[in-house]
Amino acid sequence: MPLVTITLARRAAPTSPEKKAEIIAGVTELLVETLDKRAEDVVVLIEELDPDNWGQGGITASEIRRRRVATMAKHEGEKTS
Repeated sequence: MPLVTITLARRAAPTSPEKKAEIIAGVTELLVETLDKRAEDVVVLIEELDPDNWGQGGITASEIRRRRVATMAKHEGEKTS
């Protein structure tokens, strides 16, 4: 029985239940086709991580996002000047 875990970073606009259902269906179909597994034997888990609970380059994902927004705002301000 294949068990697939997909970890998504939680965002301000959450992943909708419909999108999660699409992910589950798509991964299941992929394993049915590539591994010749029965759909009812495929288990797909979706985990969502809070951006304060993971990081990259020594800073949290929340801080990375804050910096990205600030940089984008700065660049937008430069374009309109």
